[in-house]
Amino acid sequence: MPPDKNHTCCFTGHRPDKLPWGLDEADPRCTALKASLSRELDGLYRRGFRHFISGMAMGCDLYFAQAALELREQCPGVTVEGAVPCPTQAQKWPQKLRRRWRSILDACDLESVVQQSYNRYCMLRRDRYMVDRSAAVLAVFDGTPGGTQYTLNYAMGQKREILLLDPARPEAAAVRFTM
Repeated sequence: MPPDKNHTCCFTGHRPDKLPWGLDEADPRCTALKASLSRELDGLYRRGFRHFISGMAMGCDLYFAQAALELREQCPGVTVEGAVPCPTQAQKWPQKLRRRWRSILDACDLESVVQQSYNRYCMLRRDRYMVDRSAAVLAVFDGTPGGTQYTLNYAMGQKREILLLDPARPEAAAVRFTM
């Protein structure tokens, strides 16, 4: 049976090139953002959310997936889905990140592959797939154009609840929007 949409939250967020700390996850701002993601996931769990979907992109998507997997270890009924735009998503990533991606994906309860080959639309299809199956979207967004903005615009059009974290203020609570 597919996860209940009303109890599902997906995630969208920036890749390392848009984050102030880049790939340096030891940076205190990154550590603070990861703590905020965990705090927001805990809050979503307390509100009844049980299924969490990550698009498995480099950067914030992987932080979210790891935080959701940690929540699953502590709380009953949590499931985590890795929504992969195509099987070659991580093919050109550095080897260390490819191994991390594979390890996280292997730990997920569900792996969804949106399409079988890469084209310029597969990431957008993955984003719509996630939003269409969710009642809420948790996002790390700094206001710049790109895939995260596309996903948030789509989510607003679908009248999803949105929780926004600002990477410039990673310790701050998410701002909540309901449509």
